[in-house]
Amino acid sequence: MPAKKSKKGPTKGSGGKGRRSLEGKSGTLPAEQRHWYEGKQRARAAKLPRTAGEAPARQQRRAADSDLLVGRNPVVEALRAGMPATRLFLANSLDQDERVTEAARAAGDRGIEIVEVTRAELDRRCESNGQPGAAHQGLALQVRPYRYWAPEDLLDRALESDTAPLIVALDGVTDPHNLGAVARSAAAFEAHGLVIPERRSASVNMTAWKTSAGTLARLPVAQATNLTRALEAYKKAGLFVVGLDAGGDTSLPVLELATGPLVIVVGSEGKGLSRLVRETCDVVASIPIGGAESLNASVAAGVALYEVARRRGAGSE
Repeated sequence: MPAKKSKKGPTKGSGGKGRRSLEGKSGTLPAEQRHWYEGKQRARAAKLPRTAGEAPARQQRRAADSDLLVGRNPVVEALRAGMPATRLFLANSLDQDERVTEAARAAGDRGIEIVEVTRAELDRRCESNGQPGAAHQGLALQVRPYRYWAPEDLLDRALESDTAPLIVALDGVTDPHNLGAVARSAAAFEAHGLVIPERRSASVNMTAWKTSAGTLARLPVAQATNLTRALEAYKKAGLFVVGLDAGGDTSLPVLELATGPLVIVVGSEGKGLSRLVRETCDVVASIPIGGAESLNASVAAGVALYEVARRRGAGSE
């Protein structure tokens, strides 16, 4: 069957009339001349196979479970903080910018896949991630959801340590800034990890990660389905559970058990410890402050951790 002839005439070029008039900009550069190419090559070379123990859990996660961080400054800050990430998306019409260069270099050094996409494709990815109209500025980072520890695994880690177990539990702390700040203090004073409840609690998100200054990359956070039961299990394992509350039974400075295995439970600034958690604590201690003042969760945790570290240091002399 003979091919049909097109009724249209031969296709004509635009003669350059359809080009964007970008004065002072040259045509598309070869890949090897683009400022992120070196980072992309390093990422490809640095990619390592996942271990057998990690692969099944990661494979079970759907792509939709990943978070997309957008914008040049947020992406660079996340990479500087060491936030776990899987892909860096770059719009292929991206203008040169030192933040883009830094992001690509950091991604390449860490073996994060670098993917070039059109701006339209990046727009679609933002929309599918629940960020319609996000100002991605041609740069987006796909970050992995935080993988929480099980409370019993955190307990095992603490018991296997060379130092007396020290765990911080948060009860009803919903501000991720507080979670990140507590994590930073916990790492500074050598706590073995944090425990948070699954519900009515801040989660390890970008805000918490940034506030922690990257310490969440090395400090385990366990998530308990029931915080009271987790604390009871810790007590059975020999840990002494101390709750912090303004109406405490004793004053923190006179607490004599700081050198032993310990769990410090911090409540929210407004409501303090919940009833069941308070009843589960071995003792509830208060921090002496001015009568009209109150401390938020992160400050209270920092003070308590310092007191524990001071007593443990004095006990080892």
